Amino acid sequence: MRFFADSWIIFSRAMRLSLRQPMWVVIGLLQPILYLTLFGPLLVPLASAPGFPPGDAWTIFVPGLLVQLGIFGGAFVGFGIIAEWRSGVIERELASPANRSALITGRVMRDVVVLVVQAVVLIVCALLFGLRVPVLAAVAGVLLIALLGAAFSYFSYSAGLAMKSEDAFAPLVNMVSLPVLLLSGILLPMSLAPRWLQILSDINPFKHIVDGVRAMFRGEIVSSAAGLGIVLALALIGLGVWAGRRVVQAQTK
Repeated sequence: MRFFADSWIIFSRAMRLSLRQPMWVVIGLLQPILYLTLFGPLLVPLASAPGFPPGDAWTIFVPGLLVQLGIFGGAFVGFGIIAEWRSGVIERELASPANRSALITGRVMRDVVVLVVQAVVLIVCALLFGLRVPVLAAVAGVLLIALLGAAFSYFSYSAGLAMKSEDAFAPLVNMVSLPVLLLSGILLPMSLAPRWLQILSDINPFKHIVDGVRAMFRGEIVSSAAGLGIVLALALIGLGVWAGRRVVQAQTK
């Protein structure tokens, strides 16, 4: 029970900090909105091209933007924990009797709440462009994005707390995010890519999460693609929780 109580305390503090600076939530949503506005209409003519996945351009593109939101929204939170470590916040938390896993989990909970709000706003904007998706399918897709964002938040906090340097953390984030972005089919379906690029993409677990969200947006909530996406997201969260616990425990030695 201490884990849940301590997680709630950390979450409440982190949420208050976010509410004091809501502009960061808007800034995090700005890039996907720009992609939706400036890049999305270019995909509409491609929807009838050979090899284009089932569904129209918006049911293919918007899930990709949601995954992008989850990845980048979670990947950069490590900068915040580096700043808190430098200001002594982490040291004081480690000196308290708080559950060690809760120190990161509470922050991840805040990140998930922010991500869900951003995802809902993005979907509403996409509806204005022509997206048509069942409500239950949209809810399922947002939940999967929340799982993905939580996994990236765990890894980001773990890496940030282990490195304790923005100069080291920033190249790591870019090195990981760029291949994920290019090989997961977020912007363009990988079915349009050459065969060798499709093989590389199939190795990338995030490509299957993208496919899972797209299947959900087509109304295929109970499908192999959706199920695989959920399983992979849960597996990533498990690895993230393990990494976060190891890093926090290492700080107390």
